[in-house]
Amino acid sequence: MKQDSISSSTSNDSFQLSKGMFWFAAIMLTTANFIAVLNMTIANVSVPNIAGSLGATTSQGTWVITSYAVGEAITVPLTGWLASRFGAVRVFVAAMILFGVFSLICAMSDSIGLLVIARIFQGFSGGPLMPLSQTLLLRIFPKEKAGAAVGMWSMTTLIAPVIGPILGGYLCDEYSWEWVFLINFPIAVVCGFFAWKLLKGYIEPLFRNPIDVVGLTLLIIWVATLQLVLDEGKDLDWFSSTKIITLSIISMIGFITFIIWEWYEEHPIVDLKVFRHRGFSISVLTISLAFAAFFGVNVLTPLWLQNLMGYTATQAGITVAWTGVTALFIAPLVANLAMKVDPRKLIFIGVFWLGIITLWRCIANTDMGFWDISIPLIFLGFGLPFFFIPTTGLALASVDEKEMDSAAGLMNFIRTLSGAFATSYVATVWNNKIIENHAELVAISDSDLNMRTTFENMGMSIDAINQAIDYVISGQSVMIATNQLMLILGIVFLFAAFVIWLAPKPNRIVDPASAGH
Repeated sequence: MKQDSISSSTSNDSFQLSKGMFWFAAIMLTTANFIAVLNMTIANVSVPNIAGSLGATTSQGTWVITSYAVGEAITVPLTGWLASRFGAVRVFVAAMILFGVFSLICAMSDSIGLLVIARIFQGFSGGPLMPLSQTLLLRIFPKEKAGAAVGMWSMTTLIAPVIGPILGGYLCDEYSWEWVFLINFPIAVVCGFFAWKLLKGYIEPLFRNPIDVVGLTLLIIWVATLQLVLDEGKDLDWFSSTKIITLSIISMIGFITFIIWEWYEEHPIVDLKVFRHRGFSISVLTISLAFAAFFGVNVLTPLWLQNLMGYTATQAGITVAWTGVTALFIAPLVANLAMKVDPRKLIFIGVFWLGIITLWRCIANTDMGFWDISIPLIFLGFGLPFFFIPTTGLALASVDEKEMDSAAGLMNFIRTLSGAFATSYVATVWNNKIIENHAELVAISDSDLNMRTTFENMGMSIDAINQAIDYVISGQSVMIATNQLMLILGIVFLFAAFVIWLAPKPNRIVDPASAGH
């Protein structure tokens, strides 16, 4: 189907901001990217606070994380169509304002259901912000300063996950969980207002591109139903529940139908034909596995620290943030190496390192102090840039140049979805392991009655003794469950590291910054 032009284009050169103004516009755009990425992690350490305040379980509380990720995953593939149909500036400003509005609704939510719905729409709004902020940065910057634009954008992408847990923890401890979302509103309004004022003069060609309504509908159906299965499976005892069986069938049928439809659709919302390139397929598989494992580690660590180790949300956030701090310093080195060295080597080193450090963490115990916990996380950060940066370049170098936009969108979609599913998996399996471990420890605990005798000699009552023993068992159950999951996540990292060698050596090098277009 031919695209109908509905607007004429002006050259980038016809729209110029003064030096001071394009730097100001750059700050607005990078700030928008910052808060979009920030909201992927800011709620992680806040889950116990949110769940407790709204009368929800910890498992239900994780919906606050997954709902945003799923909403974002759905709109990322739509960004290209929206920008070509309505204009990148208009879509960016609208997404920014809506992001602020739904953030405000999140803060005003008085039930977990309303909060999750608001987070879904917040994710819908946040999805276009990351790719469009990068695209607009590259458009307003002179070509000779494009490197500076990419550097600014990349810096916010790296810093935001670091700041997220710290800021989320601080706001929960010092104020309330509502402020985790409330702070977005004024930032979004200011960024949206100034972005429009500064960039509305930029005119670009618009096209009446047909939207793949059927494909979008099928995407929403299978992603949403699969997420419901993952979120509610534990509480409903998985496939013993008719609801879970029904949702699973709907998700499976929706997914299969989606694949078939998108493969033959003339204007697919997701161009699946890029998977014919082995390098792209293997890169995306590696990204999916490693990102899921990394996201799982990031979700599990705050849960463990707050539920067992007695950490406040702020303390948990500071501890987790060490990973991002280290990654920030290593990233420039890796970005330089990625343009010179076989990316498969860098990816293998990075993901293998992540696996080894995660396996190191699976021998944790309840006697560990702050630095005992933080040092492995510091070392974990060394591997992140070796994973994130070259995998993007390898994936895009594996497809035809005309397919790069579609490949980048599909890669971001799958990566986001992997993070959402990993969150649900970790929360569910962690809770299940705690229950299983508790039952096993109760069966074997104090079989020789030594502990009970010791407590009796101390003058403790029967109830006090039972409470003391249960406290010890509960703590050990959580600790063992945490280590068991770290072991699983470490193995996933190691598997992903070796998978990358199935990709052929790329015949060209692509700047990783191309992934936002």
